[in-house]
Amino acid sequence: MLKAVDRTLARWHLRRRDVSDDATRRPDPLVPAGTEGLPQIRHIVLLMMENHSFDNYLGTLGHGDGLPVGPDGRPTSSNPRTDGSEVSSHRFASTRQQVGVPSQSWNASHAQFDGGANDGFARSVEQTASGADPALGMGYWTKEDLPFYAGLARTFALADRWFSSCLGPTFPNRRFLMAATANGLIDDMPLSMADYPRTGTIFDLLDRHGISWVNYHHVTTWRVLSKRLLGAGGLRGLRRVGLSLGKALPTLLDAVRGNIQFTADLYPVGVWRCLRHLRSIDRFWADAAAGRLPAVSVVDPDFQASSEENPQDIQLGEQFAAKVIHAVMAGQGWPHTLLIWFYDEHGGYYDHVPPPATVEPDEMAPRSLSQARGPLRWVLEKTGKWDQLQAVDSDLGRYDRLGFRVPAVVVSPYSKAGYVCSTTFDHTSALKLIERKWNLPPLTRRDAAATDPLDMVDLDNPPAFLKPPDLPAPALSPSGPGLGQR
Repeated sequence: MLKAVDRTLARWHLRRRDVSDDATRRPDPLVPAGTEGLPQIRHIVLLMMENHSFDNYLGTLGHGDGLPVGPDGRPTSSNPRTDGSEVSSHRFASTRQQVGVPSQSWNASHAQFDGGANDGFARSVEQTASGADPALGMGYWTKEDLPFYAGLARTFALADRWFSSCLGPTFPNRRFLMAATANGLIDDMPLSMADYPRTGTIFDLLDRHGISWVNYHHVTTWRVLSKRLLGAGGLRGLRRVGLSLGKALPTLLDAVRGNIQFTADLYPVGVWRCLRHLRSIDRFWADAAAGRLPAVSVVDPDFQASSEENPQDIQLGEQFAAKVIHAVMAGQGWPHTLLIWFYDEHGGYYDHVPPPATVEPDEMAPRSLSQARGPLRWVLEKTGKWDQLQAVDSDLGRYDRLGFRVPAVVVSPYSKAGYVCSTTFDHTSALKLIERKWNLPPLTRRDAAATDPLDMVDLDNPPAFLKPPDLPAPALSPSGPGLGQR
């Protein structure tokens, strides 16, 4: 009965898809959609943290393509300030970040890319945060700061060419993880999210074929349900109201960062899906231990405390991620689990590898509130938010280029020990893995063209990590003080 309701809702969301075309685009057109492949893997877990580039976390690890170094072994990368003076790559003195700096906004990310020179990280700080230190964009942390992450990257299979899906912030990139498209979104503005992709989301495809999924999160149940009593359509309506309510705009626009509650809601989730597919993080610990994880899990950090978004202490995020990964490895389902640890985008921190061109997912062009006209612009100006919006949004670019590299490790009994994979991936590579596992069609042109990360595992031989490996303890022990209490 419950799966039947899921399938009904999925058919509604996917009603505009061409079923016959989907059949020809499945990984194996001769096998029905929903047919399980990859029998060694029964549980796919997606642990997406926030806002750090590959070089920012793993650039000095000496494993994978990290920061270029000189004869003395010290990083040699630098970026110019607006006045032409150089800012060198340097280790941060503290693991606690600065408020709002650097920026990963659409505007800042394109300035940092600078046509492929990757030389705009210092200047973008000057342009987006008056008076802030431009050196903040060029800093990095080391294995001494993040010992668990360093050990994880050295032990399991590391991807040193995993890029975020677009040159922009959290919300568009997490939308790519869900639907292989941002559907025109380029910012983290809640009033930009009253839409749903024509081609649906990966959750729609899973529901259509009765494949279980759960988004584990840190939000109290009453907060989730109270906003969704009118269903997904009602939530979209409430978000649209924000477009015309001047009183709401200051609050909404001030919450540009850290406003996400759980990943699945970046395309509106109705009350049914909340009840069926959202679970508290406490349920994750229990489900992992008992081997009850669903076929697909999205595990969210506490976005206010342990996601690694600035101004948080990054070691709180490492503490949380270590607890998740240890729970998976110690759980009864570990022999058949594949977990991907990765980041939604680079957070404005330097990376030396230029993001490559890619295929546009669909016909949805980027839309910017900075181009608003009429009553909306008047309200934005009257509430003092117009100048802020200009710094965040712009009409630069399309979705024809990936974003900057992010850390990514495949954690599984079948992971290739100590392997560095330099294949180009982005977040839709996780979708491609799910589609290959259950013979599902792609959602857009982007995941159709993506490469799945199966090169990072060896499914033809006995698993190297059937017995979970010993990993370095995180800087803050998971058994120590509660998250967010430091």
